[in-house]
Amino acid sequence: MKKIKTLISWSGDNYAATASNVNGVIIATAPTLEKVKKEFEESLKFHIDEAVADGDNISDDLKNGNYEIEYEMHISAILHDLDGIVTRSALSRVTGINERQLGHYLSGYRNPRPEQRKKILEGIHEIGNKLISVV
Repeated sequence: MKKIKTLISWSGDNYAATASNVNGVIIATAPTLEKVKKEFEESLKFHIDEAVADGDNISDDLKNGNYEIEYEMHISAILHDLDGIVTRSALSRVTGINERQLGHYLSGYRNPRPEQRKKILEGIHEIGNKLISVV
């Protein structure tokens, strides 16, 4: 089974999903996370169908629908998706990352280093675990 690695990021007013390990580049945009995934899946299927119709060299797994899409979210998309649910103030308290810097990551103006990304994800999990523990 072929794994199609797809990065979802936030760009201006839309989520953007991109993959480049499918004998070409597939890009989809949409205003919601659910819609961008749906658009990406439709674009991928269209790309595969057209590649087969054109006689392009494409793997049997793709031709036969034997693939799985692995979504990875860029920090900008994660923060945008949680904006209004998890405040930057709360995230700043658990991560130690300044709110303004988190805003830069959310907008895509800046990209966090891997250790900062890890710190943000751990902070989101910490907040989530605290919420789950409420009885």
